Amino acid sequence: MRILVDRLWPRGLSKERAKIDFWLKSVAPSDDLRKWYQHDHQKWLEFKKRYFEELNASQNAVTEFMGHLKGAKVSLLFSAKETQYNNAAALKEYISKLLK
Repeated sequence: MRILVDRLWPRGLSKERAKIDFWLKSVAPSDDLRKWYQHDHQKWLEFKKRYFEELNASQNAVTEFMGHLKGAKVSLLFSAKETQYNNAAALKEYISKLLK
């Protein structure tokens, strides 16, 4: 299962080539938070805090996302060049805490 968790479609990537099963914009950070963060590592902890608050306030989106996790191996797809400090990594951490 391949789930795109960005609010914007990745530039230069066709939908056919992406082979995405679901595009869940609803679990992506808000535009304001995304623009504030700008992948600045210095802001990572504050970004996660704010993003987790947004997710807590969007339980319908989280529930929808969790529904896709049942019985499937899931890959979270994102368009950031940064592989460690991005919304998909933060979302994985958030979901892992919920599952414990």
